[in-house]
Amino acid sequence: MARYRDEPQRCSFCQRPREEVGRLIAGPPDVFICDECVGVCQRLLETEGISYRTGGAYYLDQALSPKAIYDRLNEYVVGQEHAKRVLSVAVYNHYKRIGAGLGPGDVELDKSNILLIGPTGCGKTLLAQTLARILRVPFTIADATSLTEAGYVGEDVENILLGLLRAADGDVAAAEKGIIYLDEIDKCARKSGDNPSITRDVSGEGVQQALLKIIEGTIAHVPPQGGRKHPHQDFIPMNTRDVLFVCGGTFQGLAGIVAERLGVKGALGFSTPRGARDARREWSDAELLRHITPDDLMRYGMIPEFVGRLPVVASARPLDKSELIAVLTEPRNALVRQYQRLLALDNVELVFTDEALSVAAEEALKHETGARGLRTIIERALLDVMYEVPSLPDVRRCVINADTVRGQAPPLLLAQSGLPVAWGNELKRAA
Repeated sequence: MARYRDEPQRCSFCQRPREEVGRLIAGPPDVFICDECVGVCQRLLETEGISYRTGGAYYLDQALSPKAIYDRLNEYVVGQEHAKRVLSVAVYNHYKRIGAGLGPGDVELDKSNILLIGPTGCGKTLLAQTLARILRVPFTIADATSLTEAGYVGEDVENILLGLLRAADGDVAAAEKGIIYLDEIDKCARKSGDNPSITRDVSGEGVQQALLKIIEGTIAHVPPQGGRKHPHQDFIPMNTRDVLFVCGGTFQGLAGIVAERLGVKGALGFSTPRGARDARREWSDAELLRHITPDDLMRYGMIPEFVGRLPVVASARPLDKSELIAVLTEPRNALVRQYQRLLALDNVELVFTDEALSVAAEEALKHETGARGLRTIIERALLDVMYEVPSLPDVRRCVINADTVRGQAPPLLLAQSGLPVAWGNELKRAA
């Protein structure tokens, strides 16, 4: 409702005039909110598990339990029950530690960073992204393969923090409570194994050494323009004590190290049986990775100091056929739903048959690309449709069957009457 010019300014929620409140904040034209109503809104959000006590940074409140985090992860991530449980507990304890603070005489709580191990396409990055979305904290993804030891060609480890700072829109306090997903951390393993090399391992062990202080917690000096190309830039101090690091990698060959230590037969043929019971069956890589110890990681090439700063280890297993089909249809941002929404903007209903979903999952399994390869398969099947449909106003339905996913037949386009619509090569032949 418009306010007359001679009326006093008042809160649009409680209707109290400016003289009766401490502060009246202006919004859109003729809309105001007082400081007391802002406080009521803040308390309401805190009861739902959201807090603003860090100057713009969100962090976990006691109301969001590990089970609640696990349930939210289930909305976006298919399978990986063990990994979701481990991450839920670790993240809850991390942000509970931040919220508790440290009073005189209190026991100091150390940070528990996370190591996430699993094959490509199993959902490691999605797990970290979803955690950040649930907690509403700044989040960034960094690639460990581009990092080098300070003084050598490549990116310094401080550039990881620059990505987090940019995700927080320059708010240092918010960035200091964020989450960093450091991908391909296994590529930083010591290249020479147990034997020291005569040359410096600047992209392997050197990177691990450089990451130690940042992961543990230190006041790092972040270059706002990145790198060493601008030596006269003013560095931004940033405390990483409360930044949660989630390090992920495939760790190819680590299952063989675990199999050798356990004395069992692994899926790739590693076999040193100690007893008849263990030798009776073949252990999958997922089963072996559930038994990882720090010694296994050190044999792989990770230095002891780095392993010690990642006390929480979660393993993610490869997705099977039924789970890949679920990835296509069940999550809130499922691939099929995304493409259905895209074609719905052109007033076209997109339908996938059960056989088409099954074939798409089989293709992803055959190429060993996991859930990441599903988008490529669906995109390939829909390429001609998305190219032709905007020029065909009569189309109201598109049906994708198994032959379409295999590339053996075009999609079926139907008009409002239910009759097929000629398009592509059929339309050219008719002309």
